[in-house]
Amino acid sequence: MSYPAPIILSIEGLNLSEGERRLFASSNPLGFILFQRNCDTPDQVRALVKDLRECVGWHCPVLIDQEGGRVQRLKPPHWQQFTPAGECQTAEDAAGVASYIAQDLGALGIDVNCSPVLDLLCGETHDIIGNRAFSDDVEEVSEKGLSVCDAYLRAGITPIVKHVPGHGRATADSHLELPIVTASLEEMEQSDFKPFKEVARSDIAPQIWAMVAHVVFTALDQENAASVSQVVMDYIRKKIGVDQFLLADDIGMKALEKVGNLADRARKTLEAGCDATLYCAGKLEEMEEIMKALPPMRGESFERYERSRIRRRPATQRALGPV
Repeated sequence: MSYPAPIILSIEGLNLSEGERRLFASSNPLGFILFQRNCDTPDQVRALVKDLRECVGWHCPVLIDQEGGRVQRLKPPHWQQFTPAGECQTAEDAAGVASYIAQDLGALGIDVNCSPVLDLLCGETHDIIGNRAFSDDVEEVSEKGLSVCDAYLRAGITPIVKHVPGHGRATADSHLELPIVTASLEEMEQSDFKPFKEVARSDIAPQIWAMVAHVVFTALDQENAASVSQVVMDYIRKKIGVDQFLLADDIGMKALEKVGNLADRARKTLEAGCDATLYCAGKLEEMEEIMKALPPMRGESFERYERSRIRRRPATQRALGPV
């Protein structure tokens, strides 16, 4: 069996260029992620999503970051501005916001949302997370996070929880530098890791993806970010129990600069144990270099992906998103 390439790619503009079209058709990436630069009107986004899938020849996943608040790629006037996670008072409120977001995504053919954030707020949490997180209370984060995941799945949208095993203690922005967390393993096991563990234990876990942080956790690995550390990835799988589809955070972030060039970073996230990697800048020449170095997707990774495509929907409700 021929598996798709283990990467989510992006494009530069509102429409596919001929170069992008050729690359995607020849390399068959697992899927694509959209940004504000790719989204103008509903008709344009629908056409782009359709074009991306036709380019690779199958109903591949199309992702977006539509959390609400600061991180929202679809914006007014065509789409509603949603409340950030930190302002949702109850699990029902959080699920309600997710349901409205899911309707927007399903109408466009987008079927994966990089949400919710399960990072635990604490005194040192960097503003890059801020009110994107639900709370500083472990149980509240777990309850709201599961409610949001369930709401997305009921609407036919795959949620991606982030940033496993936890970005809340990071005092730096991984877009700009490598955050280093020095908390003890015991402390994090009693706090930061718990929301991800609760999701992993739930009956909907197989349908939920998780995004792996570019953060060093010195209690597990003194040097390497979680996304490129086999030690941390083994811990995520075996101790936290996340046997879901794991996607590395964007390899273009400066947190991974010391790992090597983009091709090196992509390869090392996969070698560490991520099921797929993520490239967000949409530069054609960079994507061409990455694809040359990318190993094939592992069979076990594709099996996790396949399991994630099983939808949970109420019998009386038609799916909002594509099958």
